[in-house]
Amino acid sequence: MAAAMKNRQVVLASRPLGIPQAEHFRIAQADVPDLRDGQFLVRNEFLSVEPAMRGWVNAAANYADPVPIGGVMRSFAAGTVTASRHAGYAVGDKVMGMLGWQEWAVSDGTGIRRKVREAGLPLSLSLGVLGINGLTAYFALTEVGQPRPGDTVVVSTAAGAVGSAVGQIAKIAGCRTVGIAGGPTKRQQCLDEFGYDAAVDYKAPDFIAQLAAACPRGVDVYYDNTSGSITDAVVQRINKNARIVVCGTASVSSWDPWPSGPRIERHLLNKSARMQGFLVWDYEHRYEEAVAKLAPWVRDGRLKYREEILDGLESAPDAIAGLYRGENQGKRLIRLPPEAAHGV
Repeated sequence: MAAAMKNRQVVLASRPLGIPQAEHFRIAQADVPDLRDGQFLVRNEFLSVEPAMRGWVNAAANYADPVPIGGVMRSFAAGTVTASRHAGYAVGDKVMGMLGWQEWAVSDGTGIRRKVREAGLPLSLSLGVLGINGLTAYFALTEVGQPRPGDTVVVSTAAGAVGSAVGQIAKIAGCRTVGIAGGPTKRQQCLDEFGYDAAVDYKAPDFIAQLAAACPRGVDVYYDNTSGSITDAVVQRINKNARIVVCGTASVSSWDPWPSGPRIERHLLNKSARMQGFLVWDYEHRYEEAVAKLAPWVRDGRLKYREEILDGLESAPDAIAGLYRGENQGKRLIRLPPEAAHGV
């Protein structure tokens, strides 16, 4: 019966150089295969759009092999199990995992990150503040940044899905928070919506002066989502024993040629500072621990979030490029229609 079902998918049509654009993808259709023993079928309801997806389609592998030409675009998705021949997954289970930009996904459990059990909270949160974004914010800040009460914590892309959570978790930890965002609207959002103590606009001509005024006692923790000139400016203000968390490199459009810029080693040496990269995959065995902390904060309003939901698979091809154009307001998601509209 499953073989008669049609599955629409977004596949990689050509290899981009730098940020993938809409023309690098196409929408294809395939049959949903029959389930074998040990497999189950998921109807995807929400697809995630991540800045990291740029690296997943570029020719140079980073921490994952590139998506092959003609392959379904790799992505996190959340949905419901609709058929199962797997003892660990029952019809009706809500799951989140690496299920791809497609309407239906067959899995043996390998790509599933977790079952979603947070009663009363939207399933979409499992891809945002209670998903990879929230987990990244929580573990990178607490394990690598190691914030202490009274620390000044500076966050780049502070209004984004990860950055907004970082700022609020730092506030819960008793820190003073400074957000860096692009444009007056996102700067104000940091203050009004996400509770930053100060926020600066990196696009403003007086950005350096704004940063200095916002950090009169220097910087103890810098949560870096950008690299580039923003990081160059922050590093000049780090305190002794500062911790720099490298979580993203959004300002680097390509690694060929290798990017160049100010050398920061002297700042790290003189301040006995530490700079460390972070990958959320290193903490997979502790995801439930983090969600158990984050979900109550969401429920009691201490951890606010914003979602930007695009409708339909047709909105997917340009969604990554839109992130890098700065269009999104919050966590960007693609919502798929209900089961009746999936060709069943």
